[in-house]
Amino acid sequence: MTRTTGPAGRTVIVTGAGGGIGRATALKFAQQGAHVILADLDEAGAAQTLKEVESAGGSGTTVIGDLSDQQVVDRLVERALDHSGTVNVLINNAGIMDRMSALGETDDAEWERVMRVNVTAPFLLTRAVLPHMINAGGGAIVFTASEAGLRGSAAGAAYTASKHAVVGLVKNLAVMYRGQGIRANAVAPGPTETKIHVQTSPDAHGPTVVGPLIRGNIGRRGSADEQADAIVYLASDNASFINGAVVPVDDGWAAV
Repeated sequence: MTRTTGPAGRTVIVTGAGGGIGRATALKFAQQGAHVILADLDEAGAAQTLKEVESAGGSGTTVIGDLSDQQVVDRLVERALDHSGTVNVLINNAGIMDRMSALGETDDAEWERVMRVNVTAPFLLTRAVLPHMINAGGGAIVFTASEAGLRGSAAGAAYTASKHAVVGLVKNLAVMYRGQGIRANAVAPGPTETKIHVQTSPDAHGPTVVGPLIRGNIGRRGSADEQADAIVYLASDNASFINGAVVPVDDGWAAV
């Protein structure tokens, strides 16, 4: 992999950049001199992130659309290539929660939406970016997984399955492409202060089971900046020997 001292001059794609962990991550890359491609379905949120990036002296470009749509993925990658000819770092951060539904309560729409956003979209984008990273001599890919990718007591069936799938993608990528200079890692956030809210039915079976387990085992809530610090580190050359790792960023929840 081509080595540099930091993100300066690199092109970084951040999905879910319209708020929360994605916005915090994009700002940190921009403050270190990277050009950030800000991808989100929320046009207003992405525009606000771009405004903050530019106010901090950084540069960025917004791409709006559903990343489970191949045409949107192609447009995003084309925008990145227009800037520098390659993609150095990909942050697969965009994701959605389920309703904490147990399997027997999960309808087709909930299952398909969660899997489409959390698994299919990063699959499509990573597949599109890989040839350009390989041609450039390497790159770093960081996924936002979840505590639900490490255990069965952190979310509903759809979200848990989706984040376990993300962990599998990370590990397979790390093995398949380490010879081409590609590193793939993930953070597994615990509860984090963002604008994501879980809509649950108070009499549903899933929330009744997992709610007490979550409340009884988590520590404090983290900040989006704390998650972003870990993501930026994993994408950096300081983490050059870390590949295929899923790092809990959760105040010790994974250790309970």
